[in-house]
Amino acid sequence: MNFLITICARGGSKGLKEKNIKKINNIPLIKYTIDIAKLFSSKYNSVIALSTDSLKIKGLCESFGLNTEYIRPTRLGEDNIGKLDVIYDVLQYQEKKLKKNFDLILDLDVTSPLRNINDLDMALSLLNNDSDALNIFSVNESQRNPYFNMVEKKSNGYYGLVKDGAFLTRQSTPKVYDLNASFYFFKRNFFNVGHKTTISNKSLIYTMPHICFDIDNQADFDYMEYLLKNNKLNFKL
Repeated sequence: MNFLITICARGGSKGLKEKNIKKINNIPLIKYTIDIAKLFSSKYNSVIALSTDSLKIKGLCESFGLNTEYIRPTRLGEDNIGKLDVIYDVLQYQEKKLKKNFDLILDLDVTSPLRNINDLDMALSLLNNDSDALNIFSVNESQRNPYFNMVEKKSNGYYGLVKDGAFLTRQSTPKVYDLNASFYFFKRNFFNVGHKTTISNKSLIYTMPHICFDIDNQADFDYMEYLLKNNKLNFKL
């Protein structure tokens, strides 16, 4: 089976400037993702592909042994471009360059690095055991629930629960999950049927058994740095 690992790192960031290469616990954030990509690659003989529009990011990744001739096209660097378009472009580039088709694509998100090789192994096993599934992505159990304690504005101008239900306790509601953006596995044919988001009608989830969240702002960054610096993680990276 041919594996492609994609690492997508845009140069611009409105929430936190240059967050992809900002040092966290004295290590550039992107290095955590490069390290686990190399570990997975050595285990599954994978190709690692970087997608960036930044020469600064490209140069830093080269210093960590991740080299590429690919530069993300300008049209894929805008705020309104979804991640699937970015992954698909570098996927096509690598297939053309290497003259082979990949069977499975693993996308590792730079800003959600709290994962380990066991997470990837377990998720891959779940996907491989379901012949109909198209993809699998990482989640955490949610502390908020749209059936119980999440509201939205309704058509009459008043507010009500996001999802209808007569549940009196959160424990009695259907289980819901938070996407943590850490990783996504895609079967190759996922990209052949025109999906616009990572959630398809044949998606699986892998529930993280430990803390995992995406860095979106300075507060997220500071909290993750605290966890890393003080060995507060309940698992080993």
